[in-house]
Amino acid sequence: MLIVFNPTAGRRRAARLWRVLDVMSATGIRLELAETRHAGHATVLAREAASGGADLVVAAGGDGTIAEVANGLNGSGCRLGVIPLGTANVMAHELGLPFTPRDVAAALAFGRTRTIWPGVARGPAGERLFVQMLGVGFDAQVVQRLPLGLKRALGRGAYVVQSLREAARFPFCPIRLRLDGVAHEAGSVIVSKGHFYAGRYVLAPGTIPGGRGFTVALFERSGPLAALLYGAALPLDLLPRMPGLRLLHAEDVAIASEAVPAQTDGDAAGCTPLLVRDAPTAIRVVVGA
Repeated sequence: MLIVFNPTAGRRRAARLWRVLDVMSATGIRLELAETRHAGHATVLAREAASGGADLVVAAGGDGTIAEVANGLNGSGCRLGVIPLGTANVMAHELGLPFTPRDVAAALAFGRTRTIWPGVARGPAGERLFVQMLGVGFDAQVVQRLPLGLKRALGRGAYVVQSLREAARFPFCPIRLRLDGVAHEAGSVIVSKGHFYAGRYVLAPGTIPGGRGFTVALFERSGPLAALLYGAALPLDLLPRMPGLRLLHAEDVAIASEAVPAQTDGDAAGCTPLLVRDAPTAIRVVVGA
């Protein structure tokens, strides 16, 4: 079993990982740990493992690390395991994955899987696979400019601090896009594979994780005040009821506006324009007993 881990995640996350590995080692599971050295390295490591005949590769980290490993496994038939170590762990919450070391170890040993269909975004910076969501506009600006030190120090609170900073300087230009060929316009856009966002906060109730296509959240109200109101509604699970938010299903998302920041699974993903569709093949994720 190959476990892919980003050593820059910090000491706390490394300590949590070692607790899981101790439990797994005690049960006799053979483990191999590979540390990433740069962005995209997790994809390379996962692809090499799958090409070498690996049946299971485990992403130890947050949604960004999971997406990188999934990118390397896509189309191979190799299963994806998850040790949730991220700030938000949206996908882990979405699929009901365990978090305690003993339960994580048991889930990976048991090996029952659930199928997910990742999304793929194609744009000026190339192609990016995502497992949970893509954001275009204000939330992407926050992600792209969030200092790593602040994130390590404050966790989710860092996003609140950075949102207040960006609200005063983000231009909030209208975003033009087409959903299955139908034209729309919004202040910010989130293309989601599930119903959670930024943790266990509900964005798109009724969305079934693992299905094909996307739920597209169109934030039609724009500007600093609207952004802060949407952000305040999120932890109260009031966001889906906020005025100016439309939730639409689409299989093909084409974002035409240029030079608007984008993020996928909490990592910077360049800028628009973007074409977003399902990945060619599904991935089996280990979910436990």
